[in-house]
Amino acid sequence: MSNTVLILGATGRFGRNAAEQFAQAGWSVRTFDRTTDTLREAVHGVQVIVNALNPEYHDWARLVPGLHADVIAAAKLVDATVIVPGNVYVFGDGNGGTWGVTTPHLAQNPLGKIRRDMEVAYRDSGVRTIVLRAGDFIDTTASGNWFDMIMTPKLAKGRFVYPGNPDLDHAWAYLPDLCRAAVLLADMRDDLNRFEDVPFPGYTLTGTEMAQRLEATTGRSVTLKKMNWLPIRIAAPFWKLAPNLLEMRYLWNMSQQLSGTRFFELLPDFAITPVETALAHAVPPAALVHPADQKLMSAQTSL
Repeated sequence: MSNTVLILGATGRFGRNAAEQFAQAGWSVRTFDRTTDTLREAVHGVQVIVNALNPEYHDWARLVPGLHADVIAAAKLVDATVIVPGNVYVFGDGNGGTWGVTTPHLAQNPLGKIRRDMEVAYRDSGVRTIVLRAGDFIDTTASGNWFDMIMTPKLAKGRFVYPGNPDLDHAWAYLPDLCRAAVLLADMRDDLNRFEDVPFPGYTLTGTEMAQRLEATTGRSVTLKKMNWLPIRIAAPFWKLAPNLLEMRYLWNMSQQLSGTRFFELLPDFAITPVETALAHAVPPAALVHPADQKLMSAQTSL
């Protein structure tokens, strides 16, 4: 009998990729519809719950604690393992560097404290939990993240917009890789700690390095342009998301990378997709120079 996973938030970035990877690995995949399903009924016959539900930032304080409390209660009913896509918010401003399992969670800003409290709730609950922690996402389709909304929309014109200091390291995760890792961790869940914090190493790139990788991927010259945050500051009184974006701006101006020590202890043979391959699946198709065009550009350059 195959294992069964319940995906909460299957239409979101992590949930969609998780559903694809679990299905490819032969798991029976169930998705959850909040308008028609009851969580306590949906978990029956389930071994793993992927909790990829992620309310809008401005609703975190109101919804996140109760949402995760409901998942914990449901998981207890059937002794299911919960996989939570963790982020780097818990570490806090001024706590940059290499983040690993033992790095203290020092966040004092509202969004960071909500994530800290959420993880503590899982740890204290006794529910078998895997927090698979990652940096910013690189997705295979435009899904409303930093990479596709802000950084690469004008890549076909050779412009790459970067939200922070382009000379500092930044942590990235290619979602198919991240969710493939989630499946492998789910397969070995009975051999893990009751609460397992697993930072995903992914890619560590400065903004300048990312621009260089995009040049190699797209076959075109790429100019890095620093993002102008003034419109977001101006919009803050009227746009609900703006204050939260400003709150988390510090992440673009501090050096950060995720340690792969625990990850490769658990999955020593895991092969991370080459970054140029990941980027080729993530950039707008129009940004990719056709091979014939590359030859023409090369010929024109040599004239």
